[in-house]
Amino acid sequence: MGHIQNAKSSLVPLIDRLNQYPVGLVDNDILREILSILFSEQEAFVASRFPLIEATLDEISNLTIIPETELLPILDSMADKGLIMDMPYGDTTYYLLMPGLIGFIEFTFMKRRSDIPMKQLAKLLEAYFNSDIKNGQYKEFFGSKTQLTRSLVFDDAIPVTSVITDYESARKIVEHADFSAVSTCHCRHVKEHEGIACKKGAPVDGICISLGTGARFLARRGFAEAKTTAELLDVIELARSLRLTHITDNIRHRPTFICNCCGCCCGILAGVQAGYFDGVAKSSYIAVIDPDMCDYCGACFTACNVKAIRPAKSNGKAMRKALVSEQVCLGCGACISACPNNAISMIPRSDYVIPPRTKKRMFVQMLWEKKRLWPFVREIAGKRIRKVIPWI
Repeated sequence: MGHIQNAKSSLVPLIDRLNQYPVGLVDNDILREILSILFSEQEAFVASRFPLIEATLDEISNLTIIPETELLPILDSMADKGLIMDMPYGDTTYYLLMPGLIGFIEFTFMKRRSDIPMKQLAKLLEAYFNSDIKNGQYKEFFGSKTQLTRSLVFDDAIPVTSVITDYESARKIVEHADFSAVSTCHCRHVKEHEGIACKKGAPVDGICISLGTGARFLARRGFAEAKTTAELLDVIELARSLRLTHITDNIRHRPTFICNCCGCCCGILAGVQAGYFDGVAKSSYIAVIDPDMCDYCGACFTACNVKAIRPAKSNGKAMRKALVSEQVCLGCGACISACPNNAISMIPRSDYVIPPRTKKRMFVQMLWEKKRLWPFVREIAGKRIRKVIPWI
């Protein structure tokens, strides 16, 4: 299969390169085993030499000292595996090394493959993410002040007197996208290989949404299927009927995906449940329960995808009433329709933080917070200087 065999030390430069992204990969033996399945030794070398920004074939050839004719099929194979993204623009194709998260790890399980041991990989991923909850990959993913992802509120769950901005509406995000596609859910696909099905009955296939340039790449390379806006709106409605939580980029301008997440399978929501309550940016709303209308039926407990609804307490003793944790609630609204007494409503969140405008701005903030910004500044500056003084 062309994977790295007995040469895990050759992965160190690749791991070092991936750890220059806003979200890196915590190095350990499990990670190296995962990467040895996903990358051949040659692919790992090429990836380790990738610049931090998109590059052309000739630029990557110069960095790897591999002739373009030999390099092109390597890059094509890597794009087919979701390790890099190829982006045709006019007569030139630009290449970008994908981060591990959100990136090639998700892409690997967004198509059904027989070229790698998927069941083994699924088991390794579960072990990797759960190996050290406090200081491992969860901390790397969720530990920034600026979050990578955010929750979207069900716009039909907010009061009729309220108005939400377009970037808070899953429907509007889909309607504004210039290209859309759906794919297999990475998280439920991983669970499927472990023999675990979604407790809410959410499908594995055709449920997660990709948008824009990334969606074009995913559709072209077989990771997703192009869909019309109307078809995507049907997916949104299906997700809401199953009381899934919409998760998207933590940006206002042109989000690139909408995942429809359950608390039993989703890795991102698992992080929130593990104690990273601020690991996903919350919507501008929060759920509240009217204690006079609550009969403690428990329907909202299972509807909530992050276990934000718990028994209320008085003088340290549990009451037969439900209560929403302000610290945990994502403000998605998945619990609203579960209540037979209409005791749950959404109200504006007083401490709402407006997301960064663009993905570039979000990444800059995260890199600054993690003290990783300088390599990007140096590389961008160097590329601009070389355009003016090409012989440098």
